[in-house]
Amino acid sequence: MTKPKPQARPAARNRVLLITPPLLQVNTPYAATPFLTGFLRSRNIPVEQADLSLELVSRLFSSAGLRQVADSLGTASPTRRKSAAVRHFLQFTADYLATIEPVMTFLRGQAPTLAHRLASRRFLPEGPRFAGLSEDYLHFAFGTLGVQDQAKHLASLYIDDLVDVVHDGIDPAFGLARYAESLAASLPEMDPLLAALAKPTTLLDRWMDEQAADLLARSRPAVVGLTVPFPGSLYGALRIAATVRRLAPKAVLVMGGGYVSTELRQVRDPRLFDFIDYLILDDGYRPLECLLEHLAGKRPAARLLRTFRRQQGKVEYCTTRVEHDVPLNETGNPTYDGLSLDRYFSLVEMLNPMHRLWSDGRWQKLLLAHGCYWHRCAFCDTSLDYIKRYDPATAERTVERMLALMAETHETGFHFVDEAAPPALLKRLSQILLERRITVSWWVNIRFEPGFTREVTELMAAAGCIAVTGGLETASDRLLKLMAKGVSVEQASHCLQHFSQAGIMVHAYLMYGFPTQTVQETVDGLERVRQWFAAGCLDSAYWHRFAATIHSPVGQAPADFGICPCPGPAGNFARNAFHYHADAATAAPVPDLGPGLAKAVYNFMLGIGLDEDVRSWFDVPVPKAKVPRGWLRQVLATKDNDHRRN
Repeated sequence: MTKPKPQARPAARNRVLLITPPLLQVNTPYAATPFLTGFLRSRNIPVEQADLSLELVSRLFSSAGLRQVADSLGTASPTRRKSAAVRHFLQFTADYLATIEPVMTFLRGQAPTLAHRLASRRFLPEGPRFAGLSEDYLHFAFGTLGVQDQAKHLASLYIDDLVDVVHDGIDPAFGLARYAESLAASLPEMDPLLAALAKPTTLLDRWMDEQAADLLARSRPAVVGLTVPFPGSLYGALRIAATVRRLAPKAVLVMGGGYVSTELRQVRDPRLFDFIDYLILDDGYRPLECLLEHLAGKRPAARLLRTFRRQQGKVEYCTTRVEHDVPLNETGNPTYDGLSLDRYFSLVEMLNPMHRLWSDGRWQKLLLAHGCYWHRCAFCDTSLDYIKRYDPATAERTVERMLALMAETHETGFHFVDEAAPPALLKRLSQILLERRITVSWWVNIRFEPGFTREVTELMAAAGCIAVTGGLETASDRLLKLMAKGVSVEQASHCLQHFSQAGIMVHAYLMYGFPTQTVQETVDGLERVRQWFAAGCLDSAYWHRFAATIHSPVGQAPADFGICPCPGPAGNFARNAFHYHADAATAAPVPDLGPGLAKAVYNFMLGIGLDEDVRSWFDVPVPKAKVPRGWLRQVLATKDNDHRRN
């Protein structure tokens, strides 16, 4: 298909262009630019938004894009060893070129009848990613799936094969949603990032540059805003910024986002400002508005809000106590105007119905409240604005925003991306949705706390809640108290049961390796998790290793948690990780239990091994669990009075 030539437009003195850089999720727009676009338009500021992450993957997963990939691989050094994925792609290039467009149309929800051919296992060129589809797996997993879901899973494996081809043969930093993440994660100095940007361009680099140039020619902005929510989007953001510098040198470049607000709060490297003009922290609403007023000559630099700039070769931080953040009720309605919603596509890489919500479906993002109403957890960034400043919108205002988005997009699915949505607000939201007979589907992040009574969870389910995610963190009362979670294992168990009985799917975040946590506590925790899965109280979970940050209570008062700080890498760029070692007087060596925990939870999600001794999942010797195998049955048999005792 011939790409239309970009139409130039007259430049506007204050036009803002907000860009999502590569690479973020492919099934739905990231929330930052829709939120900011809606806010700026409520202030009558001309603004456009673009998702260059979507543009990059759309170009890659096309017949023209794959032809260029094949040409690039064909000109690679003949002495370079080719991976299995690359060899398979080169052998079956013609098949990939013939199937990529139909597959992408199907994954975008526009060709459902192709599902039968995809599920037949005779249509796709099946590469190394399909090797794990054993007969036992297919019988167990596919036995409960319809043709559409089978087809989505197989098409997703096909896409994963192509991702491996690009990663192995063209750009080792490539990965969907994690592009170049290793370059920016825990990066005390900027030199590795600058070195990567200075290397000879890859095919993907050239595409990024071309797409940024096309966008600039169409938009002609005065101000370009780049959101960097994760480490993996920093490289793409800086490539885009370099293109803007080259082609539109008068445009002002601004960068913000979650990565900026956590990792770059102490940035002192002036070289960052070779790429951008301003760096803003935390919520971008008021800081960006103040910056635009400054650029228009209506506000001195001294009255900027949480903004870095370079002055006389040094990084300067400008902020004021006079300005206050915009209340969530007054930030306008998010809008997806300008984003090609029909080009986002779903992937189903894991068949667990709860887990697949992250990558399957175009969920519209909304916030019920800014910050966390609890904001005490020891491992959390409780000193930072995105956690500590709790500012709820009213349920009525939230429903107004839902209706506005539904009218704009004709979509009825919502993901509330709160740090932890409060039970009272969810109860009121559910009541309004039911009273007004508004039919929607939604899921939300919560704390597993006693406020989620049977009444509240049933009300949520009736109002369209299909799933919740939340941090269980640990299944140990001692550790929950040390973490200041504010709940007990028994209380969490009743909460899980309430959601399960209401028909709401539950995903839990778990961690291991918290300071002073013992092997016995970890094994006991896994046994409780096993019982939660076996009882249907959990649908999925993810176990990650604890990592301390300088913004958390652990990082700010390490002695309270039995650890001692140790020097981390010195630098003047990113800083967030807190480096420590255990107090030798109180700690015992702990083996790496991560692989066993991950293996156990993965199988539990598939309904496998739910009756086995949890020790069987570990490759290292661990003690027998001290938790009775009938522990959960006894807990759930007790009267649920916890919410009155809390």
